[in-house]
Amino acid sequence: MKKRKLTALIMSAIMGAMLFTGCGSSQSEATDEASTQPAAESSEEASVEEAAETDETVTEAADTEETAQADGPVLASIKEAGKLVVGTASGYPPYEFIDITSPDQAVVGIDMELAKKIAEELGVELEIQDMTFTSLISSIPTHKVDMAIAGISITEERKETMDFSEPYLEAAQKILILKENAEKYNTLESFSGEAVAAEKSTTQEAVAQELMADSPLVSLEKVPDCLMELQNGKVAGVVVEGIVGEQYVFAYDNIVFSDADMERSKTSAVALDKGNEDLIAIINKVIAENVENGNFDKWVEEYSEKAAANAKE
Repeated sequence: MKKRKLTALIMSAIMGAMLFTGCGSSQSEATDEASTQPAAESSEEASVEEAAETDETVTEAADTEETAQADGPVLASIKEAGKLVVGTASGYPPYEFIDITSPDQAVVGIDMELAKKIAEELGVELEIQDMTFTSLISSIPTHKVDMAIAGISITEERKETMDFSEPYLEAAQKILILKENAEKYNTLESFSGEAVAAEKSTTQEAVAQELMADSPLVSLEKVPDCLMELQNGKVAGVVVEGIVGEQYVFAYDNIVFSDADMERSKTSAVALDKGNEDLIAIINKVIAENVENGNFDKWVEEYSEKAAANAKE
């Protein structure tokens, strides 16, 4: 009897232990599952947040790069069209003039060589639009041309409506006269009361108005028109910049420079519409390269001689 009771007690103890152990195992697994699930969910949320932050960073970087690389309006238009439209005003040798010896009567000169170099740098074709200087100046803010290259000088008035490249040539202002009047017109005062001519809307016109106020001014569209007035005795002199005047001195035996000191010099630059700093940087690069390698000096000599030869045709 006692043996049966002892056996029963032992069995009860074993069953209790097993039950306790089983309960303990289930509780541990539940605890482990409970602790693991929030960690996994937290990790997934962190990954999503990190991915979102990465995408945002990449987008911001792409936007920044796009903004940094965005072309100005004129450069973008040039690239889209595949050509550079340069406005000029022929009749201003050796900067630009019509080569009457060429089959197509092309506009050539120092400025046209510069235009070619800019088009080459941009990797596009070059189109030249020839017009009067007055029309040329007004064509820039109205976007009829991409830029103007025509021996244009930088003035405060022009800077209000357009921007300029770095200067590429500098020349003194001078007066062309008939050789027979060399002794008569040798000071600015000696022109007092005598008519003088200058190309309309140019620096020379402004200089004549400023320094020769006592001389009636005849403003004409092109320098050759002014020279015709000089040859016909209708004006005593023609105000020009030295580089332009030299080819007329070479071409005509009866024309010389007056000894009158204009006390003014003029620098030429490329003009274009405002807000195109990226294009100006490219133009300045081309100018610097061709100043350094001596091309501008070569072009001045080459086209001064060509213009003089053309004038004799």
